[in-house]
Amino acid sequence: MLPLAHAPAWLVASLLLIAGVVFGSLALISPDLPLPTHFDKLEHLAVYTGLALWFTGLVQRRHYWTVILGLAVLGLALEYLQFTMHRGRMGDPWDIAANLLGIAAGVTLAVTRTGGWAPKVEAWLGRN
Repeated sequence: MLPLAHAPAWLVASLLLIAGVVFGSLALISPDLPLPTHFDKLEHLAVYTGLALWFTGLVQRRHYWTVILGLAVLGLALEYLQFTMHRGRMGDPWDIAANLLGIAAGVTLAVTRTGGWAPKVEAWLGRN
């Protein structure tokens, strides 16, 4: 993790994000819930892009591979758990693909634009 003045707060926020993704991925949903076809792929893409952006803001660039690996393992594990649940959820290889694409998009944005954003946020908060 980058040297951050509010590291415990960033860690708690990170754990809450991961907990939210785990809950959202494994919570039972009503089969009567009308959702557009394949809309969940866009959700997967957006969530994993956001997670990649979040975590690349907290670590040095040389550690981006740990972000990639960690998020890929998270996505694979959640899809496997959905596959084994058999209770309103089902694992989908296309969801895994959307997760991986989201990770790639987030890391690409971090490398080109947003990487290491957390110290900048702390500096901005310190001035205000």
